Amino acid sequence: MQQEKYIYNVTVNFEEEIHDEWLIWIKEHIPQVLGTGKFEKATLTKVLVEDKIEGHTYSIQYTSYSREALDAYYKEDADRLRAEVTKKFANKILSFRTELQIVNEYHVTFK
Repeated sequence: MQQEKYIYNVTVNFEEEIHDEWLIWIKEHIPQVLGTGKFEKATLTKVLVEDKIEGHTYSIQYTSYSREALDAYYKEDADRLRAEVTKKFANKILSFRTELQIVNEYHVTFK
């Protein structure tokens, strides 16, 4: 039986003034999170739905190896890595985190 996988999703919103700085920083931060060994991959996406929220919204989706790996991330790494975000951007960003359980994955196959 295959191990259940989870996505640790971080959604971030911020004003235009820090967009370029944040984008450079997040491209360095993601490899640090992957370097914990708790995730097999990460996907950085820009949220395109226009809402009443101003600025830019991005989502970073980290796919964990298992529930245990995600729990180990929270216990061993999350506080340290979140502190880096706070130190760098303080109150310039608004973020929230969600967990998603992967129920099934589908891939296109060509014959």
